[in-house]
Amino acid sequence: MTLNKLFVLGAAVAALGVAAGAAPSSGAWAQTSEQKALIDAAKVQGVVGEQADGYLGIRTPPAPAPLAAAVSDTNDARRAVYGDSARAAGTTTDVAAARMFEAQLFARIPAGQWYRNASGQWVRR
Repeated sequence: MTLNKLFVLGAAVAALGVAAGAAPSSGAWAQTSEQKALIDAAKVQGVVGEQADGYLGIRTPPAPAPLAAAVSDTNDARRAVYGDSARAAGTTTDVAAARMFEAQLFARIPAGQWYRNASGQWVRR
């Protein structure tokens, strides 16, 4: 694994912690504990799932406004961190995000929850 790929992976792991609700001391991330709880409950219900592009998706729209806002805030936080790590590694945000899904997010999807694969199909794990 090249140094750039290792750096992107490390940054992506940090992004996962941030996007999952571990807010850094700067307070730059918008996801609250309530938003995380909404997303976690929606994942269990099959309404929200991880996507192969590294972001959350709403599987059964329309979602209630608070849930849609929580997903949007989480995706915004992920996008910012993926962008930072991509710039540092000389790649694109999309590549960094997809690598995060492959390296970390997919493995953390529990059995029974849904995810959207690279072909755009929702699949139950």
